[in-house]
Amino acid sequence: MKKILLATALLMGGILAQAQRIKPGAGVNFTDFSKDPATGEVKGKAGFQIGGTVEFGKKLLFEPGIFYVGKTSEYTAGTGSSASNITAGLQGIRVPVAVGLEVLGKSSSTFGVRVFGGPSAFFVTKISDDLDQAQRDNVNKTSFGLVAGAGLDISLFYIDASYEWSMTNIQKEVQNIDLGKTRSFFLTAGLRF
Repeated sequence: MKKILLATALLMGGILAQAQRIKPGAGVNFTDFSKDPATGEVKGKAGFQIGGTVEFGKKLLFEPGIFYVGKTSEYTAGTGSSASNITAGLQGIRVPVAVGLEVLGKSSSTFGVRVFGGPSAFFVTKISDDLDQAQRDNVNKTSFGLVAGAGLDISLFYIDASYEWSMTNIQKEVQNIDLGKTRSFFLTAGLRF
């Protein structure tokens, strides 16, 4: 894991030196799962992200990024007075690599609208203490997905809304409870330099 983080940091350092725009940002996310287990219900809760992207191009864009992300969901088992809640939280490094198109304006315009999409990876660095050790050991530490979204640029500011579909099951073993894959909505705002 440390080798992956070091390689990512070195790669991002080289990319920053060549970037046409640097875009630090922060925001919220809401993560849900593709399946509700038969024994309960899962609801997405608000999470966070902080990080940034680098942008290359004027009309056709290439935009890799790196974010520290916290994803949270609540699992409710049972009903009525016998219901119990478990809040499951994952924190980690999210690496989206988007290709985009400036629909209105261009990268250097005061106002612009972008659409983008591409692959993404999520590397789990921390799992909430609400889960027991067996549940924590059952979480896949690396997941891959696809992301699509749109962005609005106004002067030095931007806001992006994107949706990510994980292609990797959240759990290694699915005999007891199968949550499926994560689905996340991200809303990010920041500056464009």
